[in-house]
Order: sequence, then structure tokens, then C-alpha cells
Amino acid sequence: MDARPSDKLPFLHPGHFDVIVVGGGHAGCEAALASARSGCQTLLLTHNVDRIGWMSCNPAIGGVGKSQLVAEIDALGGEMARNADRAGTHYKLLNSSRGPAVQAMRVQCDKLAYATAARRVLEGQNNLLIKQGNVTSLWLEDGLLRGVATSNGLRFLTSTVVLTAGTFLEAVCHTGDAKEVGGRAGDGASVGLGGQLRALGVRTMRHKTGTCPRLDGRTLDESLLRLDPGLKSPRPLSRGGPPPALAQMDCLAAATTAETHRIIRDNLHRSPLYGGVIEGIGPRYCPSIEDKVVRFAHHDRHLLFLEREGWQTDEVYVNGLSTSLPADVQVDMVRSIPGLERAEIVRFGYAVEYDAIDARQLDRTLELPALPGLFFAGQVNGSSGYEEAAAQGLVAGLNAVARVRSQPPVVFDRTDSYLGVLVDDLVTQGADEPYRMFTARAEHRLTLRASNADLRLTPLGRRLGLVDDAQWGRFEARRERLALARQVFADVALRPTTETRAVLAKWDHDLTMPMSLESLVKRPDLPWQAVLAWLPDDLLAGGAHALDDDDADELQVALRYQGYVARDNSRRQRSLRAEHLSIPEDLDFAAVGGLTSEAVQKLQRVRPATLGQVARIPGLTPATVQALAVHLARRRRADRLSGAAESGLSEP
Repeated sequence: MDARPSDKLPFLHPGHFDVIVVGGGHAGCEAALASARSGCQTLLLTHNVDRIGWMSCNPAIGGVGKSQLVAEIDALGGEMARNADRAGTHYKLLNSSRGPAVQAMRVQCDKLAYATAARRVLEGQNNLLIKQGNVTSLWLEDGLLRGVATSNGLRFLTSTVVLTAGTFLEAVCHTGDAKEVGGRAGDGASVGLGGQLRALGVRTMRHKTGTCPRLDGRTLDESLLRLDPGLKSPRPLSRGGPPPALAQMDCLAAATTAETHRIIRDNLHRSPLYGGVIEGIGPRYCPSIEDKVVRFAHHDRHLLFLEREGWQTDEVYVNGLSTSLPADVQVDMVRSIPGLERAEIVRFGYAVEYDAIDARQLDRTLELPALPGLFFAGQVNGSSGYEEAAAQGLVAGLNAVARVRSQPPVVFDRTDSYLGVLVDDLVTQGADEPYRMFTARAEHRLTLRASNADLRLTPLGRRLGLVDDAQWGRFEARRERLALARQVFADVALRPTTETRAVLAKWDHDLTMPMSLESLVKRPDLPWQAVLAWLPDDLLAGGAHALDDDDADELQVALRYQGYVARDNSRRQRSLRAEHLSIPEDLDFAAVGGLTSEAVQKLQRVRPATLGQVARIPGLTPATVQALAVHLARRRRADRLSGAAESGLSEP
């Protein structure tokens, strides 16, 4: 690597940092970049700089609900989608037979290439300094946040910290009876910080996650395995970005057998998950193979995907075989699967048990009100997955900057983004088990598509300083193309001539009266390509405002679902009215008439900011919402009367 001249250094150690980000995982990367790109002097402290942006579990970015988050991070100027395109080796469109609101892209990555790309971006970022260090405690003076302290006795001064500890707080790895301290195999844990948080009154809980054995790809019998190809000409995950940088590869698929299930059942007593050794709650939607065999006993097989972890290795990730069974059982289990009879295990699967905080203690900026200046992001908040972590990192990083500059907070609403859904779910409902994003969690998912994430959020990213000139130029050009195309679809009308009727007859359609292209495109069984044939040359390939594939897809969805989108927008406006009914921070819920003691306890624990948030707290009834609405209306009226009396006026 070329030596970087001294005048290109991010900055010399200032002694005091605007923002310190603790942890170099996916949350930490986005938080540090958001802070530095906004102009704040930022320090990223991580226990191992070689593990920055590391894919500890599955080597993939995206998936149902998750790719929508990635698109929003990208739209705001974040880095996850770009890194995935730099390292992507296998692109797959999920739910392709279903509606556009639930379709999703999943990108398998070369994990070393991904981590290398992430580190290079961070090291090349202005205003950002990276240091290796194990943060063992927050540095507090007189109850105020002053910085962080590391295990080697160093202190770093700041009043704003973003804590992205991932699975490392008081973490223990389990494989059968064997266990070792660590947030993942080969890495240590963050010991002491979790205890300090509890001593400060922060509620924590134990969560559990796990990973699968990795196999030597040279020992697989591919003749007995099914080919699982990816897209041959994938589009980049990052909107308007360059095409995937690496050559693409196919994956393989296998399945468990009755013998596999027998081996697992016979050894459940040796599993730390079923032997009572692990107390943490695991992810419902990514269960271990032990859980699958027990909970879904009626299934005689479970599908597995064999995903090579990169071009520079033969190591294979067995997606669907997460386990913490003893090593000898893992060998028998793997070799009972057709095609894996001679497979050699390079790394054994294991479970990780760790501390997570109850995110209901945070506000919607992901700050802990009890200790101003301390933000939390990622799996430490009870979520699971790289994408959920990166999204929270971006939100926390932006709000750390807002605090430093005494600016209004950056709050995302669930009516305008998946980011808003994610944060609102965590701070309102908490996560008794690791939280995973799904499209089903977003009640406005039809209008919150990955395809329009830039149209919704890129202007905000520009105002916040995260979207550079190149991305902004691409966005403005796309917005102009789409606006022009929408106008053409509204203005261009087809008449029932012999020529037009002959063309439509190819698809068993007829035209009996003049019809705009906008109306024509709403015919559900008329192919999109048939409609595009009538566009003016200016919008076709080679034209001055030519639509690319992403543009055409967004245009098709916007036009075909126009009525549904209008209906959803009406619902969104009603939701927004409820969200805008703010609840005073000092409101004594016990003084609100008509509330049960249970409702008061839940409201005091969550401290919802709006009436809309109240409606989403588990266990609260519509009667609770109504009682609060009445109380707030009376309070507003009393405030108006008081103001009128002070000014010598009487209210009409």
C-alpha cells in the first residue's frame, strides 16, 4: 500500500473528539462515517482493527425487509450497499413472483473483500481516526459523560459516545460443554462495560445467537448436490453505482435426512441450548438446527445452502445448519447429509450468549435520556443482523452529530422509512428476542419500496452532508427522468387505429376508445414491454432522457399501483396526525384518568413521545389510547385558556 502523505491524514489527535464510536462492526462503520462525513472529529475505537466490517456469521447482505433497509442507508449516503457491490459474488432476487413491496435482493459476498473494502473506506475518510482498543468503561464525572477508558489505561475525551458493542458485552461462546469468553470464535469479549451499565441502572438482558460449521469445499461431492445459481447479470445494490466488481459464483443446495434428525435428537441432552447452560433467548426467525428438529418435527428434511465464503478460499458456509452441539456430534450430523459424507469441518458451529440492553430505555434518536450523550446502536439494542445494525448505526451517528451541534434531532418516522419502523419497534416494544426486520412489520410497505428509497430520503441525506456531489448528481438526473416519463405517460394517448389494435392483439388485448399510456399500463396482464414500445425515442435506449432498468421498474410500480398508493398515503396522513400528538416529557401517567395500573407501569417504562407510539406498545388497549387523547386535549385547552388569561383575552 502506498504511504499516505502527512497532509492527507484525517486530522492530528485533537485531545477531545466530537464523537467516539465504540465498535467496528456494521453499526460502528455507519455511525463513524455518518459522524465524520458530517464534519465532526470522530474516533472509532475497536478491539481489533483487522475485524472492521467483519461478517461473523452468514457472508451476505440483504434479504426480505433487510434489503429495504440497505436501500435506505444507501439513499442517505451510507456505505453498506456500496461495500456489498465491491464484494458481491452471488445476487439473488427473493419473492420475485410476489408484489413489488415484498421483493428483495440478497447479495452473497466475499467476506474478506467486504471487510477490506469497509476498512479502506474508513481509513480514507476525512475527520475519522481509527484506533485499536478494548473499551472497558465509560468515563464519568459528576454523573456526566466525559469519554471512555480502555483496558490499557488510556482515556479518550468526548461528551458524545455511540456504543455499538454487537455481541461482545459479557459474551460467552458455547460448543457443547465447552465454553470460552468471547463475542465470536477467536475474539475476546467486552468485560466490565456491561456491569457498569447495570450499575448505572440500565436494564439488560441475555440474548443468544449462533453460527454454523464451515466446511472444506474440496471435500464435498458436488454430483449429489443441487446447483443454486445467482443472477447472471445482476444490478448493483447501490442505486446508480458501478456494477458488481467481482466475478459471480454459483452456490449449492443440500438437505438434512431422517438420519440427521435422529443424530440431533439423540444428542439434545449435550446441547447447551437444551441442557440449560444457555439462558439467553435466541432469534425466532433464524433457529438452530436443534430448534428446527424439535419445533418442526413433522418436517422430514430441512433445506441447506452451501455458500462459498470468497474467491480466495474454499471454506463453505452451511446456511441453515446453525448449531452449538458438541464437535463430535457436528461431524456425524454433517456426514449424514447426501453430498457431505466425506466433508471436513474447518470451523465448528457455536452459540454466543451476550448482554443486550432493553431498548425501551432509549428515545427515537437511540440516545439514553438517563445519560445524555450516550447512544446505542446494533445488536446491543436487541436486534439481529448486519442490516439492522448498520441502519441503527446511521441513525445514532446522525443524532450524535445533532447533539454535538445543538441541532434538532434526526427522527425517522415509520410512515416514511423502514429506518423509522426499526427504531420505533425497538424503542416502543423492545426486543425480548433478537429482532429481525421483515416487510410485514411496515404497515406502509407499498410506499416504502427499495426502488424509491432515493426519492424519499436522498434530499435529507444531502441536507445532512452525507450525500456527495456525485451521488446527488445521479439522483437529480434520475428524478428528472422519472418526472418526464410520468408526464409522458399522462399525456400520450393511444387511439384505436388498425396499427395499435394489431399490436395489442398479440397479448389478447383490444382498444375500443382513446386511452393514455398511464391507463394502459394499469391492465395487469399486459406486459410492461408492450407499453414501453409506445414511448418516445427520448426515453428509450440512447435517448437524452433514457430510462434505465431501475427507472423502468420504479415507473411501472408507481403507475400500476397508483390507486393503492393513494389509499396508503391517506392512511399515512392519519397516522402522521397521531404521531404529531406529542406527549409532554413531564406527564404523570398516574394522574391520567381511566388508565389501569398495568397501563401506567408500561407507559412509565417506555415513556412514549407521541400518541401514535402509545398505540404500538404491546398490551395497551384502544381504551388507553383514547384516555390519553382526552387527557391531552384537556391539557391543551387548559394551556390555551391560561395563555389567553395572561394576555388579558378571553377564549371564544
